[in-house]
Amino acid sequence: MLIPISICTKLCRHFSSSLPKRPIFTNVPWKYKNLAIKQAQQAVTDYLHSTRSLPYTYADQISKHSLVSLSNLVSNIHFSAPTFATSLQKYLRYHPINELEFFYESIGIDYDEVNGFLSNDKFFISEEGSAMNVSCVLCAFGFPWNKLGMLYKEKKDIFSMSGEEVKSRLCGFKGFGFSNTSVIGICLAFPYVLRGELSEEIGALFDDLKRVFVDFDLGNCVEGNVDAWYEICRKIRVFYDLGCEKGKVGQLLGKSKRIFVDYPEEVLVQKAEYFCKFGARKEDVGFLLLKKPEILNFQLERQVISVKGLLRHFGLSAEELKYTAQNYAHVFGRNKMANLPHVVRAMELHDWFFNKIKDGNHQLLASYAMSDPDEDLDEKYRDCLERIQRTRTPLHTMNKLEFLHAIGFGENALTIKVLSNLHGTDSELQERVDCLLHYGIVFSKLCSMIRMMPKILSQKPEILRQKLNYLCQDMKSSLQYLDIFPSFLCFNLENRIKPRHRFHKCLTEKGFCKREYSIASIVATSDKGFVARLHIIHPDAPKLWLEFSSTKSPIKDGEQ
Repeated sequence: MLIPISICTKLCRHFSSSLPKRPIFTNVPWKYKNLAIKQAQQAVTDYLHSTRSLPYTYADQISKHSLVSLSNLVSNIHFSAPTFATSLQKYLRYHPINELEFFYESIGIDYDEVNGFLSNDKFFISEEGSAMNVSCVLCAFGFPWNKLGMLYKEKKDIFSMSGEEVKSRLCGFKGFGFSNTSVIGICLAFPYVLRGELSEEIGALFDDLKRVFVDFDLGNCVEGNVDAWYEICRKIRVFYDLGCEKGKVGQLLGKSKRIFVDYPEEVLVQKAEYFCKFGARKEDVGFLLLKKPEILNFQLERQVISVKGLLRHFGLSAEELKYTAQNYAHVFGRNKMANLPHVVRAMELHDWFFNKIKDGNHQLLASYAMSDPDEDLDEKYRDCLERIQRTRTPLHTMNKLEFLHAIGFGENALTIKVLSNLHGTDSELQERVDCLLHYGIVFSKLCSMIRMMPKILSQKPEILRQKLNYLCQDMKSSLQYLDIFPSFLCFNLENRIKPRHRFHKCLTEKGFCKREYSIASIVATSDKGFVARLHIIHPDAPKLWLEFSSTKSPIKDGEQ
């Protein structure tokens, strides 16, 4: 069945014009700027064609798509409208330009990145013969000149191939039944297909694309339109990046073609990122979006939820709800639907919740609504918000509060208590949380640790990593010990943890200490209590300890 013309119209969106981000031709009066640009482009085209022997078509492409390099060139010349064209031609006659700078910018590489592709000993396009030759072949096939940088940045070695090899591969792709424009869109979205032999993976990719565009007739909507082909292929790539196996999802992709017609890539990526936050496998998220495309219409950002009400809405029993509320009181109250993935992860319910959605209950997300405007409204929390607004730095405090909500803490008094002990900006706090999660601490356990000991997040990531390494490697403990003693991360490593642990270890090795003390009893005991215990272990131990600990390191912020 053919797809309606109205849908085809949605696909026919063009690449946005790649205007330079920085100011250009600043030494030229604004009323002459268009004239100056036109004359400068013509001068550079003539220079590259007549002096450097480039084909006129490609010389023209380079000059038209390198506005920043052109502006830098013009800045060397005093502008006078009557003599500008002549002055520029004269300047080029005696001052060879760095042609590669113009070339790389013209193929679509941002000028601020161009320097990373330049060589100290190469200035002329002829010195990069293969790159120019491949660019000409691609352009002759129909590739937009100013989009070749997409290929160059992602798969640079394409431009070290021979022109004949590139041309042969492009013609080979057409053997799958694709037109020139479809091949261009595919190559821009999947640059690796242009490099190397036609591997099994590339063959599987083309089988999927043939199924989507030919068998399911989506190709009729993008025939002759490179931009639309590229957009469609970019959307398909989202699902491959999520782990969907090439060659095995063509049928499903084809059946879900409305996704590639009705939704921009940004929506697909945003929804994929949202459901990946549940801790689900990326592949499962990809299949969820393909099989339940209506999810893409769900508004999951601003809606306010009652945690208790939503869990009840999804079928959590009264007994389970009571148990969860007792163990994760810091999560309950209100929050935003946007934070839902971390809310359920903070309660160890993420697998259950995602499976409910995956197994056909996704409509529960769309049908949920709070039973009344005052549901789960915490008066103490609301009063605290009013006090925050009257402080000297309300924005800073509210950003920290939003950070807590984002990792699963609800609108409740416990969250406010944690907030009062957090130090740092919201971005710094997020960096510290990411550090602890990356090390392997379970999300729900970390939230509980923060609830018990907020000062954990008052330390820099490097300090936290050092303490975790010492706990696991030198003290031979596990991360699970932090569940019962999160305060470990708040004590100074050099001034407290290391010396006490090493001294205890020394006493044990010498046979003075007959029993094994816990890490908490070693680290958390006061100085007076620690020395008193050493005296019980051995009469000479306190004196040895004073000598052992005479050199102390300064205490860092957030440490004891």
